[in-house]
This record gives sequence, structure tokens and C-alpha cells, in this order.
Amino acid sequence: MQPPVAKTIAHERVHHGDTVNDPYFWLADRENKDVIAYLEAENAYTEAHLADQVGLRERIFQEIKARTKETDLSVPGRKGGWWYYARTQEGKQYGIRCRLAATGETPPELPEDGSALPGEQVLLDGNELAEGHGFLSLGAYDVSPDGKRLAYSVDYAGNERFTLRIKDLETGETLSDEIPETSYGTAWSRDGSALFYLTVDEAWRPYRVHRHTVGTPAAQDVLVYEEPDERFWVSVGLSRSERYLLISVGSKITSELRLLDADDPTGDFALIAGRENGVEYSVDHWAHPDDPARDLLLVLHNRDGKQNFELAVASMAAPAEWTALIPHQADTRLLVTEAFADHIVVEYRRDGLTGVAIHPITDGRPAAQGTPIAFDEPIYTVGTGDNPEFTTGRLRLGYGSMVTPSTVYDYDIATGTLQLLKRQPVLGDFDPADYEQHRLWATAEDGTRVPISLVHRKGVEADGTAPAVIYGYGSYESSMDPYFSVPRLSLLDRGFVFAIAHIRGGGEMGRNWYDQGKMLAKRNTFTDFVACARQLVADGWTTTDRLIARGGSAGGLLMGAVANLAPDAFRGIVADVPFVDALNTILDPSLPLTVIEWEEWGNPLESAEVYAYMKSYSPYENVEAKQYPAILATTSLNDTRVYYHEPAKWIARLRATANGGEFLLKTEMEAGHGGRSGRYDAWQEEALTLGWIVATAKGVEQGAGARGGGAIVGDGVTVSDDSAVGNSAASVADIHGADEAGG
Repeated sequence: MQPPVAKTIAHERVHHGDTVNDPYFWLADRENKDVIAYLEAENAYTEAHLADQVGLRERIFQEIKARTKETDLSVPGRKGGWWYYARTQEGKQYGIRCRLAATGETPPELPEDGSALPGEQVLLDGNELAEGHGFLSLGAYDVSPDGKRLAYSVDYAGNERFTLRIKDLETGETLSDEIPETSYGTAWSRDGSALFYLTVDEAWRPYRVHRHTVGTPAAQDVLVYEEPDERFWVSVGLSRSERYLLISVGSKITSELRLLDADDPTGDFALIAGRENGVEYSVDHWAHPDDPARDLLLVLHNRDGKQNFELAVASMAAPAEWTALIPHQADTRLLVTEAFADHIVVEYRRDGLTGVAIHPITDGRPAAQGTPIAFDEPIYTVGTGDNPEFTTGRLRLGYGSMVTPSTVYDYDIATGTLQLLKRQPVLGDFDPADYEQHRLWATAEDGTRVPISLVHRKGVEADGTAPAVIYGYGSYESSMDPYFSVPRLSLLDRGFVFAIAHIRGGGEMGRNWYDQGKMLAKRNTFTDFVACARQLVADGWTTTDRLIARGGSAGGLLMGAVANLAPDAFRGIVADVPFVDALNTILDPSLPLTVIEWEEWGNPLESAEVYAYMKSYSPYENVEAKQYPAILATTSLNDTRVYYHEPAKWIARLRATANGGEFLLKTEMEAGHGGRSGRYDAWQEEALTLGWIVATAKGVEQGAGARGGGAIVGDGVTVSDDSAVGNSAASVADIHGADEAGG
């Protein structure tokens, strides 16, 4: 079967005196029947081309399935009089969110077979919601502070436009309240009578906050805030104390917050500190047990050039006057702070690893010195889990590494001991001791040392014979920390080495690491990745003819850039929902995300320098008549973060221009940025990609032992975590984010 040939139609782009013909511009019109026909032809070609991999693909799917405990529960989290949790059921695509009346401080014992807990109340069953639909995504899942109501929102197309509904948890009735076209996230008033939510503008930017009174028509909802500056996105939430509602307004480099007493939902939000260009801050509220006048705001900020952020405190009477508590440190990036009744928790990043520290509160003031929680593995990832109770002596943590499955701990603050609550079950004969993880370092073009996390099965030697996958992202200060993946085992058990390149543009080594990989320094991201790939070869972990590169979204931009920059370094490239037509997208302010992204990439409309720089690396602009590695590009028709036409145009140009290479495009016709939503569907999708990787790298089949792992489900439920209590809306901080499936 011959590959489809996209027709060419002349289309001129003129900026800064530069005239460019874009012959595949027509592919951006999804209403054009020729566009849909072309995408379907590409799908048919890809399926035919991969026909000899069907058996391998099915084996990998069965391996993922066999390693997974399909009926399982998350660790319950206590909030008020209830234990909240999520569970999955064998044969069902989506998670089920539940709660159980609490009778003590100890979480209920989890049945070994993962079955439902006796006496549970089902709050939301994703399988019932998805009935009759090919796609399901939740934008909000938010139980009111009094536990009586649930706000949830659903998207059935993948375009991230949600219909918001309210369920009465005492009667089980879904109320008549229905609000269409909402964005991610909600926040309740303290008594559950009012619900705050977001809507978007024509560029799909969350810019308005509305107040809905339960039981009234949506037409009567009140607009409480509107942000006119197109660089800024808006979010809404509750403080951990649940005493204050917070409206957060942020661009890539500037933020501004307002708060309102959650007992007074019809009041006016008060400004904490006015926006200063380049100053970012976030807050949490600490409630004094006896005297509200001594309440504090914890303010995490980068004012006055504190690049890695400083933690300060402020009084409620003077919220803009910040007094340093934990000063700025050049080697430590402060990430998050959370207030509890008797302590605060600070999450940070140091030496390329995450950390968590406990700071006691004495006489109404948190201590500047905290106690870090120690772990033994050389590389790992740790962070706070769901901790909805303000007054507690235990801290829920999530932990994992490249060899340790996702793990849930409770940390006893008084004794400093960790209690293991659950480790993601991996069925079959999986044993973490059968695998090894390492931290390597590559040297970039400018001499910068770039960390690499690497994992392989024991017995794999650095003798140049192993196939390998190197994964990268490198944008938006998003860190690709070491993590465990069940699907990845299907590579490791076939003798593959898997590496994560912690390249500049990410946040692994602090804010400066991010700054060195954005705007007019973006090229560092790409050259860092190439340096990491060549380091794997130099160290003997693989060879260029057995090395596959993989990245998604902004990591897909990375894939396209390194394909142009160093095509000889890779046997193949997987580009998931790739941002490969970056310049054309950032030139169009009518598209979602473009204006806010000018502080990430620069504004090529106004700056000739930015235009020329982006044109020099944008993958679609730089395809040349040379040999390329094999490329598999995946996308989704309803993706609103990276439009389907970007990889479609890229593949068309590669076919027309390159001197050789296998170029495949696979489009999900009913999905969004994250791909297919049901967990079995997602496993099938990942099995196709992994089968292509194995075949392309010439990996040798070494058996298909059944080993397991935690379920991945499209509504955000994973049974290896404990995120079943609060608002589970997806983060929009990483607006082009994507990750290896199963991470």
C-alpha cells in the first residue's frame, strides 16, 4: 500500500519582510471533507503498514493487562465523617469514586481482591457517565466542605469544554442545575450553597469566574471576576483551611490573587497584592486556633529576583507586606507550601530530586527550619498526596521511582516514621530487585551537565547491544521526574534500556534550568537532548541504530527539532500530539493558548528577532532533503492544545521532501490531547506504539511474562493514588503537557 500524498495549495505567509509558502495550510480546516478523507487515508496506511506487528501489539496489550490488578482500590482519605476513595473493576473502562462512613482514625482495611468496601456510597461511576459515548473526561470532581453535595463536569468530545452538574449526596439525586461550556475547576462556599466556576473566551482562555447558587437557573449566575488581559489565565479554589475562596490570575511570569471569606460567598474578593511584571506568588491560609486576628498567609514568591522562590508570611490585615520565613536558596527551588493546624509542609527540588519537609508551628509562627523526609533510593520522586484534613498529625505522601511502583505512605509527624499503606500491585513475577536504575550525566554544547535517569533489567550490560528509548520534554518548567510505568516493563523485559533526559526548559534543576531553555535560549533544549542521546551511546548503553526517541506535545516539538538537528542519532522517533508547527501557531493569536505562550517562546508577531529564531528551529519549517529516522506521529482530531493539523502537515512535508524514512501518522478521530479515555483503549493505543518501538529498534522477543501494574483510566482515577476527595481537575500549568502512557 502506497502512502497518501497530500495535495498542495499555495498559501503565503508574510511577516517581517519574509515570505513563506505553506502548501499544507489547507489541512487546518477540519470542516473540509478532503481533510477528513486525508486523515482517514493516513490511518488506513498506518494500519496496513503495521499489519505485521498485530501479533506483537496484542502480546504487549495482554502483558499490560496481565500485570494490572484490574479490580482494585485506592487508599481511602479521611475528610470529615467520611473516607473517600476510588476503585476500578475488571472489564470496565473507567473508575468509580466512592466514600464510606468513618468510624475511626485508621483507614479501613482494603480487601485483597480489590472489591468494593461493605457499606460504601458510590458518588460517581465513570462507566455509567460514559455509557453511549466514545470518550469521557472529567473537568471537576469537588465535594462540598459539608460533604452534602458533589460538583462534577464532563466532556464527551475531548475538546475540554465541560458541562457542570451537581449531585445531592444525601439523596443520590442529580439536581436540575446544569451549566454548559465551563472550564476546569470549581470551588464551594463553606456551607455548600454557592459554587464558583470558570468560563472561557473565544480563544478558550479561562477568563471569567461565576457564582452559581444551588437550585437556581444558570442564567441567574453572577459574574464575579473577568480578566481582560489575554496573557492571563484565571483559576478558582479554596484554601486548605476552607476558610477562604481564592481567585488566581496568572501569566507565564506574573501572578495576582484575590480572596474572599468562604462564609460570605456574595461578598467582594479582596486583592492580596497587585500584579508586578515578572513577580509570581501563591498563597495558603493558616487559621490560628484561638484568635482569627493572628491568622497568617503563607506566600511563596520570587519578588526581588528570588529566582528559586522564597517563603514569606503576611498578616490578614496587611496581605501585601511579606516577611521572609524561608529565604531564597540558590540550590533549592521551593515548589509548594501547605498549611495545617500545627505545621506547614514545604515541597522543594534540590540536586534534580524532589523533597518534602515538615516545619512545626510554635506560638502562631512556622519554624524556618524544617525536617526533611528521607528516602533510600538514589533517584525517586516524592510529593504530598491528598490531605484534606486541616487538623491532623499524619501526612499522606505519594512516592515512586523507576523501579518502585507508585507507593502511598502516611508520615507520622510526631515520630518521624513512615507507614506503608499501599504499593501499586504488579501481578505475575515482577520483582523490583530484577531492575536497576542509575543517574547519568551528559555534557551539553556549552559545558552544562545534564542529568539522565536510566532503568534496565538486571543483566543488561553497557556493551552497545541493547535497544533503548530516550524520553524528553523540556518546556514550561515541567519536570519529568523518575517514575514507574507498567507498560514500560514490556520494553525492559525485552532487553531495552529506558532513559529520561532532564533537559533545560524543564524544572528539574531549578528555575534557572527553565530560563535557560525558553525564549531565545530554546535551542538549549534540543542540543541538551542530543547530548544525552549521544552520551547513552558513548557509555555503551545502546547504539544509534537501536535508539528510539520519544516525546509528546511540547516534547513532540523536541522530537521534530532533533529529527532535523541530528537525524543520525536515532533509529526512530515517536512524536505524540507533537507541537511541530510552532511558528505558525504562535503567529496566530486567535488560537487557544497562543497569547499566553508569548512569554514562553517570545512574540514573533512583534519581534523580527523572535520570528527568525523560532523559524530556525520550528520542525515543520526546517524539513530538508536528507535521510530521516523512522517517525510515528500520533494525534487526536479534537485536541485543542496541539491541533491535529500540526503533525498532519509535518508528515506530509516529510514525505514530500525527505530523501528517505518511514513516516506514519495515526489520528484518533474521537479524542483530545490525552488520547483515548477508557483504560483498555489507552492500553491498546500504547501497545501499538510500544510494538512499533520494538520492531523499529529490532528488539528481540524474549518472552512475554505476565507482570502487572496500576490501572490508568481516562477520568483521572488511578487506584495507586489517593486523589479521590477533592477537585481532580487537570492542571493547566503545563498547557502542552504530555507524558509516556502509564507514567
